[in-house]
This record gives sequence, C-alpha cells and structure tokens, in this order.
Amino acid sequence: MSKLYLLPITVFLLFNFTFIGTYIAAVLQGHVVPTVPYISDAATYSPESCVFGQFINMGCVLLGITIYVRYRQIQELSYRHSDVRQALGRCSGVSFWIGIGSCLGISIVGNFQETNVRIVHYVGAFLSFGLGTVYFWIQSYISYYIQPYMGTMQKANLRMALSVVCTIFFMIVAVTGVISHILFRGTDPRKWYPSDGGWEYHVASSISEWIVATAFCFYVLTFTDEFRTMQFDHPPLILLEIDSSRTYEPVISDTPVAVIS
Repeated sequence: MSKLYLLPITVFLLFNFTFIGTYIAAVLQGHVVPTVPYISDAATYSPESCVFGQFINMGCVLLGITIYVRYRQIQELSYRHSDVRQALGRCSGVSFWIGIGSCLGISIVGNFQETNVRIVHYVGAFLSFGLGTVYFWIQSYISYYIQPYMGTMQKANLRMALSVVCTIFFMIVAVTGVISHILFRGTDPRKWYPSDGGWEYHVASSISEWIVATAFCFYVLTFTDEFRTMQFDHPPLILLEIDSSRTYEPVISDTPVAVIS
C-alpha cells in the first residue's frame, strides 16, 4: 500500500461530496428550505438519508484507517527517537481511541436520523464533534513534538488554528442549537422559517455546524504530505495446523494416469 497519501484526500472528497450532495438533493426534493439547514436535517428523509448513510459509513471506514495509519506513524517515530517517545508517552495511543470514538459517532449520526431516534442521534453528534475536536487538539500537540523529524511548524500552527475553530464553533452549535429549539414555534424543524421563532439562533447554529464539518475535513487533509513519507506492506499470513494428527490426501494425485489410445 504505497500511496497512503491518497487516504486523507479520499476522506476529504468523500465527506464533502456527501454533505453538499445531500443538501442539494434535499432542497430539490423539497424536504428542507435552502436557507442553511443542519447537515442531519438534509439527510432525514428518503432517498437522501439512504445515500447519506451509505457514503458516511464508507467515509468512516476510510477515516478509521487514516487514524490508524497516523497512530502507526507516530509510533514508529517514537521507536526511532527517544526524545519523541519521552515527550509523547501514551499520547498517541489515547488519541487513536478518541479518533475511533469520533468515527463511531459519525456513523451513528448517519444511520440514526433525528426524526427517528433523537437521543441516539444527539449522542452520535456529541461523539463525532466532541471527540473529534479532542482528537484534533492532541494531534496538534503531537505535531509540535515531531516537527523536527516530520512535518513543519507551519503545519503544526495550521492544525492548532483548526482545533481552535472547531472548539469555538462546536460550543456555538451546542448553545445556539438548544436555544433555537426552545424558541421554535413551528411544526417542522426541517422547514424552519423566520416566523417560527428562534430563527437567528437556528441560523447561527446551522452555519456553525457546517463550519465545524468543513474544518474537520480540512484537518484530515493536512495529513497528506506526511503520509507520503511512509509505505505499508501486506501483513504476514501464517497458516496454523489445527490438528497435527490428521492425515491429508492431495486433491489431485501426482501418480501418472495411463492414456489408452
């Protein structure tokens, strides 16, 4: 697997295509109003919800692989450089499991629509955005310590800036989202109009959600250059003898067969 740098690029393109495509499809179907709906609102009704769930699951698998590759990359640096090992300790391992938890949250959001299983959907949103933001902060911290051997200081500063953006707008999403739903007086949150109440808070919350999702995608994209510096081989496969006392006979005998002319 020599072209590992394609992983972050694929994740970036897949998630952005899914978000924008779902939004356009939901607007054309008349399921949401075009004035900045939540991403999950655009993926509530069929057929958008089916396509959204499928592509989100694919993206989560690729994102999980990306997180694992990043973990192995930091682990290899720690083996080779004692100063990195002493500075990071178990930091990379903790970030790996936090990142996997964020992938699980994204999958939950994609497969449990808000209109069907509200509580599970909100738990998935908290896991995806909350744990994802924590993962980004840890990776930003790691980036400064591996910078002499891999990456650049500019890349580390960029990741720190994206982490700050994710934190600020995640808090805005949480606060304004709750306030907007308290003030909402309409009948369908997927078709939220200014006369329904809480309109300003709803717009602030939905825009913030799109900003956080976009920042997530760009953060993953920053791993591209660093993934060019390594290569994965196929894992070794060892066949185990289940029953050593068992005798085997070949499927095709090596004894020559007489040909009668």
